[in-house]
Order: sequence, then C-alpha cells, then structure tokens
Amino acid sequence: MNNLKLSQYISEADIQKKVKELGATLSQKFKGKDVVAICVLKGSFVFYSDLVRAINCDISCEFFGVASYHGGTKSSGEVKVTLDLQNPIEDKHVILVEDIVDTGITMNYLKNALISRKPKSLTTVALLEKPDALKVPCEIDHSGFKIPNDFVVGYGLDYQGYYRNLPYIAQVQNFN
Repeated sequence: MNNLKLSQYISEADIQKKVKELGATLSQKFKGKDVVAICVLKGSFVFYSDLVRAINCDISCEFFGVASYHGGTKSSGEVKVTLDLQNPIEDKHVILVEDIVDTGITMNYLKNALISRKPKSLTTVALLEKPDALKVPCEIDHSGFKIPNDFVVGYGLDYQGYYRNLPYIAQVQNFN
C-alpha cells in the first residue's frame, strides 16, 4: 500500500514529548486513585500503549472497539461498536484514550456510553484534535495536538488498515 504521497506532519520526537507531558499531568491528577484507562480501538492502540506507560500510578487497562470511518477518509457519522468493555467501570476513575477527534460524534457517543456505566469520573484524552472538522460540540479534557482538517495517518491512525506502523503522523498529500 504505497500509492499515497505522505509528508511527515508531527515527528516521532514531538509525539513522545507530548505523551510524556500528558502522562505527567494524568499521573498528578490520579495519584492514589483507582484508575481504568480505556483504549479506543483500533486507532488509539499505539498512543494508548505509550501513554499508559507514561502514567505513574496504578492503572488497569480496558479496550473499547468502535468504527466510524469504515475504510474511507471521512467519518461516516455512524458509530458501530466492535468490542465492548470486559469489566465494569462503576465507581472508578476512567481515562478514555482516543487517537483523533474530528467530527466529535464518536467521542460524544463514547462519553455517553461510559457515563451511563456510572464511573466516579471520566477524563478524555485525544492525541489529535481537528477543531475545524467538528460537526457537534465536543469537549476534550486533554489533547496532544490541534491540527487542521487534513487526513493524517501513522502512529496508529490508518488508511484502509495500512500506515498504522509509522512512528510519526503523516499528512496524506493525494489519493491515487
């Protein structure tokens, strides 16, 4: 899958620096608390694994699979659950880790789904945020980078299942 022209947009070093900053912030916030970090699959898995290792407190890990792109370059607006949580989150402090917030539809869906399960608190973290792409209001507690409404891949984000393994974020220049 090498037909896309990519240009590096956010370097691996800049991503790792931001992950450490977010980890330090979350470590302070949740010190001594019962914390569950939820990875939104599939796109967040790389960011999530780096972030949970940067959080210095007791933390359990859960996974929530959703899909809204369905192989395209824009969110379909329809959120499909592909994997549910394995354990209850009631009365726990929850950190919801997402790769990218663009339309806000998926993040709002996830927040509502998790709040209905009665966590003690819910903190949202996104590596990337596209304010110009929002279709619905969506508040994020912690975000790594705000980017324009461009299609990006790498560091877990994909195009048709490819490019997740890039250690940096790349902007897609064309679609052939």
